[in-house]
Amino acid sequence: MVIRWVSIFLLCVLTLMFGAQAPVRKPTKLIHPEGKSVYTRFSTPAGFNRLPLDTGDFNYYLRHMIPLKKDGSPVYLYNGMEKNTQMVHEAVLDLDVGNKDLQQCADAVIRLRAEFLFKIKRFEYIHFNFTNGFCASYVKWAEGNRIKVKGNEALWYKHGLKDYSYTNFRKYLDVVFNYAGSLSLSREMEKISPDHISPGDVFIQGGSPGHAVIVMDAAVNSSGKRIFILAQSYMPAQDIHILKNTDNPNLSPWFDIEKTETLNTPEWTFNKGDLKRFVYRKGCATP
Repeated sequence: MVIRWVSIFLLCVLTLMFGAQAPVRKPTKLIHPEGKSVYTRFSTPAGFNRLPLDTGDFNYYLRHMIPLKKDGSPVYLYNGMEKNTQMVHEAVLDLDVGNKDLQQCADAVIRLRAEFLFKIKRFEYIHFNFTNGFCASYVKWAEGNRIKVKGNEALWYKHGLKDYSYTNFRKYLDVVFNYAGSLSLSREMEKISPDHISPGDVFIQGGSPGHAVIVMDAAVNSSGKRIFILAQSYMPAQDIHILKNTDNPNLSPWFDIEKTETLNTPEWTFNKGDLKRFVYRKGCATP
């Protein structure tokens, strides 16, 4: 008993001297702390191989090109505070969240897709609908136009000079984040079967509130079973992070919905029918 209390006393003294240290997560066979991308941070379970991808596609960009923060990094909110729940993620994407409460769930999906299209200069494919149906084209924005919103109506007006800079691109996205959401985004996408799930696909429920998580990677075994890695932002706006599979920690960060009709993520439950895919359209269908 005396030894026990001495140990507790010494622990308290050390904590006061050096501060409480967060436990260091030991590497697992699926998680490699030194990895700097989804591909190098996470291995596939035994018997699974990653889906083959073309190097110039959005799905390859998600798997290989987006850097991850140092292993063990917390998720921060837009205001610089840590998210209250730090037990739902396996990694954090090294991508700014901005300083406004805008980049939430569907906005994070929009951000990742738009960043890819901007990077490869396919500007004419960067367009997203507001909840009222208005199509916000990045090209029209970059050509010097701006959007005026009054009530449930939105319209373009001439504002300034042509500007295709990244700074102006981020301003465009903030406007999209403000007026688009899970409901409008879900209407722009096409439903697909989980049997064909691939990086870039999105589990999405449109509504107020709704939610969306994006598939960052996918793998398949010899029998055709597919597993996948998910990322999300949430409310309030926060770092985009790789989700932990709390239902099956031994499989985490991979998820599997082959034998169930629902997908349980740490902060939302989706149905199999909620899986959708982006449709590449050049320009807005209407002015």
